[in-house]
Amino acid sequence: MKKVQQGFTLIELMIVVAIIGILAAVAIPSYQNYTKKAKFTEVVQAASPYKIAVEICAQNLSTLTGCSLGTNGVPATMTSKYVASVAVTDGQVTVTPNVLEGIVATDTFELTSVYSAANGVAWTATGGCKTDTAGALC
Repeated sequence: MKKVQQGFTLIELMIVVAIIGILAAVAIPSYQNYTKKAKFTEVVQAASPYKIAVEICAQNLSTLTGCSLGTNGVPATMTSKYVASVAVTDGQVTVTPNVLEGIVATDTFELTSVYSAANGVAWTATGGCKTDTAGALC
């Protein structure tokens, strides 16, 4: 009678472990970057009410001068788990994140506005949303 082979050889098990190790080496950094971007979404969304308020203020005043935090319909600053503060000065919105869970203070989200009577307010995002860097959060 022939003996039937049962189980896996040591080489087969080592190959499987090596494949799992390679996949984990790629997946873990990608997952960490994904979770950091997901948390930064709250920072980006915190700018939305200020953006709308600045647009309304600019339409009413026909300028961005005077569209600052707590004046002319622009709300006062707010905080949340991931947002330390919001600043608005003459239509420029800056959201500073809390330093936690991979987000650092230099990852500020800034909205720069330009007003024209013909086109209204045009926005440009800078800060943590820089599109020219590999670590862009937006």
